[in-house]
Amino acid sequence: MSPEIRQQVANAVKAIEGKKGEDIVILEMDRNSGAFTDYFVLCSGTNPRQIQAIVDDVQKQLGEAGQRPNSVEGYNQAEWVLVDYVDFVLHVFSERARRFYDLERLWKSARRLNAADLSRKPAPKKKTKKVSAKRKTSAPKAAVRGKARVQAKKKPRKSA
Repeated sequence: MSPEIRQQVANAVKAIEGKKGEDIVILEMDRNSGAFTDYFVLCSGTNPRQIQAIVDDVQKQLGEAGQRPNSVEGYNQAEWVLVDYVDFVLHVFSERARRFYDLERLWKSARRLNAADLSRKPAPKKKTKKVSAKRKTSAPKAAVRGKARVQAKKKPRKSA
């Protein structure tokens, strides 16, 4: 994930904290999970006005940096407001809606981050060991030992 995206997410989290958003969770989505974005940012508000204020402030802060959301859904009802910035999606819930939908459980393959993690460099991807062609084609030692035992047990045939 690019440093620019991580900075955008960090700016959104600062705006949420500024409006006293509760229980902030950042999920770095696993590429293999089929997720349509890199990050989910989840938080809760205590009432509809606070939920709308959180969304307004995130849009204001990111708008000043030239970032506009692709779409905003649920703003008028303010139970669950989804703000899609393409590279990350902000979910602002009422406490009741957050418990009901439980996105953290739904996306349990995602890696949980906190605001401090966003300023660090992403962990390097694990490298897989390459197995040489010779090693791939040779039979496992146990199989070779087993063959030797079978041959040792055979009795030599008597010739006539």
